[in-house]
Amino acid sequence: MKVDNQNTPLPVSLDKNTSKSSQPASASTEAPTTAQTETRGTAARITQWFAQIGVTLPYQGIRANSIESRVLKRKKIAAQRKLNNIESVFEKALKFCIEGDKDERIDQDWFYNFVNMAEEIHSPAMQELWGKIFAVETSRPGSFSLRTLLTLKQLTFKDAQTFRRAVALSSRRKGDTTPKLLTGFYQKPSMFALFRLRKEQQLNLAMFGLSYPDLLSLIGLGLIHQAEIESGEWSINTDIEWRNNAQTFHLSAKKHGTTLKYYKFTATGAELFTLVGTNTQDKYLEALKLILNNAFTVS
Repeated sequence: MKVDNQNTPLPVSLDKNTSKSSQPASASTEAPTTAQTETRGTAARITQWFAQIGVTLPYQGIRANSIESRVLKRKKIAAQRKLNNIESVFEKALKFCIEGDKDERIDQDWFYNFVNMAEEIHSPAMQELWGKIFAVETSRPGSFSLRTLLTLKQLTFKDAQTFRRAVALSSRRKGDTTPKLLTGFYQKPSMFALFRLRKEQQLNLAMFGLSYPDLLSLIGLGLIHQAEIESGEWSINTDIEWRNNAQTFHLSAKKHGTTLKYYKFTATGAELFTLVGTNTQDKYLEALKLILNNAFTVS
């Protein structure tokens, strides 16, 4: 956004009759301080944001118009912005057209709820995501619930980037549509080692771009379940296929009492997962395999 330069020094008012006019003016009257300049710059940015929605203050321009005319102007600007937003989503949806496998119309209530929410989306990146959702829903009705749309509406661009990082680290077990953030494993002690410390190894996801505050944010948005989960015990020597983005790997437990530890995506998170394209995090996958190799045969 362009911000007008607010750093022009204020004119210095000097008394013409003073005998000290030849002396330099003090710093406090010669030019605005850094704090004053920064304050005026911030004020300009605040003013510009509110100007976009048709709101000004009396001393910022002519205010002779009646309250009714100002309200109408405000409503007109808001309506134009909503129209621009939904047109942008419509245009982006056309770019993602895909062939559907069933001749079925989307639910009308779903459509009008979608429109009411999408016209409030201003970021081009988020508009692209909403356009993709509508394209998928049109070809495969029922792919996205209203709950997912409500969650998506709350997402900022920063939230979407955090979710994208989580998707890059997630894996899915063959035959399971719910992604999981695998973090490590736990092995129960054997009968002959009851007094040994539990054998457990875990990755720190922050090393791969997903900090604990990021996890808490995704949990708060309802995209990931609140607590870390332990899977059921794996049958020994049973080979299970997993997929991390474009790469597949197989896990087979070496001992009885072995479980995986992970964070599980919610139903809403799993729906949005299908929309996010991302690259495989090779370093994460290498580190995960290295840890799991202590309890699983990894291939």
